[in-house]
Amino acid sequence: MSRSRAARSAAAALFLLALGTSAVGCGSDAAKPATPPPNISAPSSAPAAAKAATALPASKPVRVRIPAAGVDASPILDLGLAADGSVEVPSVADADRIGWYDKGVTPGQTGPAVLIGHFDTVKGPAVLRNVSQVKVGDTVSVTRADGKTAEFAVRALEQVDKKTFPTAKVYGNTDRPELRIITCGGRLTGGHRPDNIIVYADLVG
Repeated sequence: MSRSRAARSAAAALFLLALGTSAVGCGSDAAKPATPPPNISAPSSAPAAAKAATALPASKPVRVRIPAAGVDASPILDLGLAADGSVEVPSVADADRIGWYDKGVTPGQTGPAVLIGHFDTVKGPAVLRNVSQVKVGDTVSVTRADGKTAEFAVRALEQVDKKTFPTAKVYGNTDRPELRIITCGGRLTGGHRPDNIIVYADLVG
């Protein structure tokens, strides 16, 4: 990863930390029809691979496949920062699409590439509705604009209260190519889900 890209990623992470608004929001009202709440029963993790795959140069993601969750999403949205400093999320109209946080690295570069999608919205189930089916060891494939496919293996999953979102852990720089996939979790409260579910994955090919 170039120094300028690393600096942008670090600066964005510090900006989010300062504001304390880095959790991902989903939906604006109760989903209709209501769907069972997405939950990770307990944090699960496995050691990172002994040797990470060789990092790739920058290239925007164009397609994301998560077989365990039945996801095959394309094209990928570009997401930046909202006016309040929080990370943007796909609109309700784009509930069937996944977005990439474009202030960070692209999938396959050294550092944490971040993908975001809805579990559900007011219109019903969305692209990550089956996130609870994802387990440690499952694969995530990200096709890039340069024609290469970055293959990731899920290393860990966790469910966190949005009020205690682990910003540094999710957005902070890493010395290897990694991936984060973020959506919402927990039972609807006041029309919103109070938690985030975070999938951590390592580049393996």
